[in-house]
Amino acid sequence: MSQFTAEMRDAAAGHLIAAHTARRPGERLPEACRPANVADALAIQRRVRELMGATIGGWKCSVPTPKREIAAATIFASAIISESPCPILPIGGKARIEPEIAFVIGHDLPSRATPYSDAEVRAAIRETRTVLELIGPRYADPAAVTYPELLADSIANQGLFLGPVVANALELPLEGFRITVNTPDGPLLARDGKHPDGHPLRPLLWLVNHLASR
Repeated sequence: MSQFTAEMRDAAAGHLIAAHTARRPGERLPEACRPANVADALAIQRRVRELMGATIGGWKCSVPTPKREIAAATIFASAIISESPCPILPIGGKARIEPEIAFVIGHDLPSRATPYSDAEVRAAIRETRTVLELIGPRYADPAAVTYPELLADSIANQGLFLGPVVANALELPLEGFRITVNTPDGPLLARDGKHPDGHPLRPLLWLVNHLASR
């Protein structure tokens, strides 16, 4: 049974909010309010959002693994950017980004006892977009923290930059494709991308049923 109290949760949330407000990473959570497990981490994550008065605009997630039994975090609506130039807090003078496939859901998928099928989730997708996840942890040394600490900090999410709609996306090989990054000075990166979960629909199906069951 977790001994993580509301006072510990609020202290951890306040620590992370201070880094949000300062707009620069800080020290890891104090040991006295450090989450020991996923449940503690999710409680902190939710409390940060409540105290900041933030609205959920989306989610980042991946399929659970033995080491990461839950890998899901809210993305604040205020941090979803659709116009260029996109503001970002650099890390070491560089913008950290992850190319992603994002699904915009067209109608509610209410809580229910029966899991949603793959076909039902596909039918709920209004559009598919290419996006860039903006990476920016609230910890100055994220490599030194535990996974629950990372989860409490929304898995280092700083925001999301929306790219174009992908036409007929579900008919395309979204499990892997060529990724190129160009700049005014020329190409910056070109490589074959591969989705870590095999296909971006897999984490979406998991997330829908995870949230509906809660």
